[in-house]
Amino acid sequence: MAERKLRVLVGKPGLDGHDRGAKIIARAFRDAGFEVIYTGLHQTPEQIVSAAIQEDVDCVALSILSGAHNTLLPQVCELLKEKKADDILVFGGGVIPDDDIPGLKASGIREVFTPGTSTEDIVAWVRNNVKPRA
Repeated sequence: MAERKLRVLVGKPGLDGHDRGAKIIARAFRDAGFEVIYTGLHQTPEQIVSAAIQEDVDCVALSILSGAHNTLLPQVCELLKEKKADDILVFGGGVIPDDDIPGLKASGIREVFTPGTSTEDIVAWVRNNVKPRA
């Protein structure tokens, strides 16, 4: 029996209206053979978590450029924990200062990708770190 494809939700939390990067990474994940769910712009952490659970995803990729990363990204992790779905791995990318990355990781964000990271490196990281949920 063939192994199930990884299911990745790409989310844009908050009022950030720029989705070019999210669409690029969603396409890279699709081209890598992952199943991709893109939630679109202006999603609340609650909407992202609800979609992640409903779609039975293996991981959530959050794209953020608005500067609200220290609030919104940890909220996604906290809500997943509250819903007993914290086995869904969460990672993020966007314009995030290096000084903020340790705090994000302490909040449950597994990895943070900053501008200039290649899509190949992000896909490789997902392949090496995300396993299909049981």
